[in-house]
Amino acid sequence: MSEILSGRRELLAGSLLAALPLVLAAGRAAASPIDPAETIVRLPDQITWHRQPDFPADSVEMAPLFGATTEPGLYYVLVKWHPGYMSAPHTYVTDRLCVVVSGTWWVNSGADFDPAHTIPAPAGTFVRRVAHTPHYDGVKRDGTEPAVIAICGMGPVGQVWLDPGQPGWRRV
Repeated sequence: MSEILSGRRELLAGSLLAALPLVLAAGRAAASPIDPAETIVRLPDQITWHRQPDFPADSVEMAPLFGATTEPGLYYVLVKWHPGYMSAPHTYVTDRLCVVVSGTWWVNSGADFDPAHTIPAPAGTFVRRVAHTPHYDGVKRDGTEPAVIAICGMGPVGQVWLDPGQPGWRRV
């Protein structure tokens, strides 16, 4: 009986080994080239950053990636806050979903601007800004690098500054 089982194992192993070159050859098939109409890739040096209007140089920049915050529909942007600047308290009419890509972003809720009560959101942190709730954020003066935040939501965002008579930024 053991001779029969041994023979069957050898026969099975031989069949599998004989088929191995065919399997390996099939794995070497050439992949089709990327279709830039189906997979859009923008490398970091191809992303264009824009200074925000009415904000000082080296305070905050935005890089639109998809859609627009001012138009209906889905948008995706990168925001870069430089050390020493934060936004003034404001709201949006739609939720914003944020992921800190690099650096540390300092965030808080409420209408009272108090950077001492912001909390750090280091790289990898997810932050959801709930529609119609006042908040502010940025990078404290002692920050060693800008914070880059990826933000996604539905436009138009309808940003409202709580004190429209003051600039939308604060030097901290």
